[in-house]
Amino acid sequence: MELTDIKFDCIHFKGAYPCKPNKTHNRVCLNCEDYQPISKRILIIKLGAIGDVIRTTPLLIRYRELYPNAHITWLTLSPAVLPKDWIDEILTPDATAYFRLQNMAFDIAINLDKEHEACALLAKVEAKEKYGFIWKDNHIDVATEKATHKLMTGLDDQLSQDNERNYLDEIFEICHQEFRQEPYLLNINEELSMKWNSLKEQAEGKKIVGLNTGCGARWQTRLWTDENWIAFAKLLKEKGYYPVLLGGKQEDEKNRFYSEQADVFYPGHFSLEEFIALTANCDIIVTQVSMMMHIATGLKKKMVLFNNIFNKYEFELYGRGVIVEPQSGCDCFYGNSCSRERRCMHDLSVEQAMTALEDLN
Repeated sequence: MELTDIKFDCIHFKGAYPCKPNKTHNRVCLNCEDYQPISKRILIIKLGAIGDVIRTTPLLIRYRELYPNAHITWLTLSPAVLPKDWIDEILTPDATAYFRLQNMAFDIAINLDKEHEACALLAKVEAKEKYGFIWKDNHIDVATEKATHKLMTGLDDQLSQDNERNYLDEIFEICHQEFRQEPYLLNINEELSMKWNSLKEQAEGKKIVGLNTGCGARWQTRLWTDENWIAFAKLLKEKGYYPVLLGGKQEDEKNRFYSEQADVFYPGHFSLEEFIALTANCDIIVTQVSMMMHIATGLKKKMVLFNNIFNKYEFELYGRGVIVEPQSGCDCFYGNSCSRERRCMHDLSVEQAMTALEDLN
């Protein structure tokens, strides 16, 4: 076989290493039965946060439908949550990745982040079609007019509050596509998920309700009160549910306290991969707007979502969730501090949360 026989455009081509058909079947490029030419080379730039990365994955389904033999590269800060079987190459942003991408050619390049580095990269990357946000004339701009609505709602609070479109509608439009209820895709460690099947034994047939008590450090105005979480956990027990406290390292002390006060199970905090596996064994999730909202959606779980500072129309719950908001409303749109003496989340009652949860059954 000569160098000219190498099928550099094959979906299986791995650069300087033997491809899978060569390793498993000793096949060579010349007359290879597994040869599949790449139909499109696609780049997706979605760096973070974790929840935003998860809720961008429905685009993978659309592009795989349009171009089954596409080669898809994704640049992200959150590789652990991405479905590996759907993406050919996952890169994390560093000097090497930026250098490589600027020396590659794509058919389609998409940037859904408004960070300067992401916009600048889209401007530098060679691509026949570019969608999303780009760097132009020393400022963030739109690659096509379809991204204008999303850019404007990010720049003007009043436009954002008046918006009645969800995030998925918006990003599909940015890519000149139409959202058709494509689901989230999520990387699930099945071995860890099996490990946490023990929850079902502990619950003894009761419905397992995962209580995700944190919401990240950026917008603490989202937090429900300690008193309400404890009272809600106790009420769940009284009504025959099996509550489980969930959270990360920053919620550990709080969850231990809640567990002691309400006498409910708290398994501890884990890696993101194991946190997803643990969540997969719950029946219903109760959470403030957080990464957990997207994990639960990706796992197709029923969900009670507490919201105050965000536009509720932004969230796509696929008919499996209900949004509960403070009865007194909220004055602090996208605010990380509260203008009231008594935070509005005090006015989201335990009874409201329980009614919403029971309406899901």
